[in-house]
Formats: sequence, C-alpha cells, structure tokens
Amino acid sequence: MVAHHEDITRVREERWLKHYYFIRTAFSAIWVALAFSIGQHSPVGAAVLLVVYPAWDALANYVDMSRSGGMAENRTQATNVLISVLTAVAVIMAWTVNMNGVLGVFGVWAILAGLLQLGTAVRRWKRFGAQWAMILSGGQSALAGAFFIVQAHAPMPPAIAKVAGYAAVGAVYFLVSALLLSVGQLRRKVA
Repeated sequence: MVAHHEDITRVREERWLKHYYFIRTAFSAIWVALAFSIGQHSPVGAAVLLVVYPAWDALANYVDMSRSGGMAENRTQATNVLISVLTAVAVIMAWTVNMNGVLGVFGVWAILAGLLQLGTAVRRWKRFGAQWAMILSGGQSALAGAFFIVQAHAPMPPAIAKVAGYAAVGAVYFLVSALLLSVGQLRRKVA
C-alpha cells in the first residue's frame, strides 16, 4: 500500500516536472522572439525584457519549489529565487549606468543560477532520471556567465542579443528535458 502511494506521488511529481519544463520552454521561446524583435529596436523594450527574464526565473523556481516539497526540500531553488529577484533589481540599477554593466550582472547571475540549476538537477536525477539536459544546461549557464563577464568589458552589440542567445539555448534544454520525461512516461505505459 505504501509503495503504491509512493508510485502515485512520483507519477504526479514527474507529470508536474514535465509540464514545468514545457512552460519554461514556451516562455523562453516567446522571450527570445521578443528580444530579437522589440528588444533590438527599442531600448525601453530591451530594458523591460532584461528585467523580466530573471524575474520570471524567480517566479518559475518559486512555483516549482512550492509544488515539489517546499523550501526545506529544495534549498537550491530557494536560493535561486532570491538570486534571481536580486538580479532583476541589479539589472534595473545597472541599466541606469550602461549596457556593459547589465551584461556583467547577467554574467554573475548565469553563473550562480547555472550552478544552482545543476544542483537541483543532480538531486532530481535520483528520483526521476532524465535530468542530463538540465545538468548540461546548468554547467553551460555557468560557462556562459563567465563569457558575459569577460564581454562586459569590451565594445559589443546590445546585451539583449547576447542574453537572447543564452535564453534560446536554455529553451532547448528545457524542451529536451520535457521530451525525455514524456518518453519515459510513454515507456512505462506501454510496459
């Protein structure tokens, strides 16, 4: 009876995780499209998009953390929520100085958020498997953050273009993770 209850809970959590990854994919795809259209031609639009991106990450991590056992069981996500909120505020402050500062802020955030995402994915691997794309995404995010920091000190195209490329790659990783979970669910149904 206990094993059956645990199986039902696991299936429900896995279903949520799959939906969560699809939602993250859709948001990122829309954000990237807006960044390459509105963000490229409107400084105000770019500023809004650059604040929305980490704010969305904070909200998404908060909702996922809440649906996945709360703060006590998801310390990496709780920390990610705080860092993403602080990043949204820091982007606003950096925007008033220059775009290089904005890219530097995104660099620090990408490193920290990537490492925290990697930690979350490793923890989830034990329960759900199919987390290799999230592990790669976290590691690649940290590397991209280091490049952002280096690029923040050089003449460059608008930060929105660099961040949009980063977000597009992230969307692919979320999509791959959602599809892997979907395939796993289909295999279990067939078996």
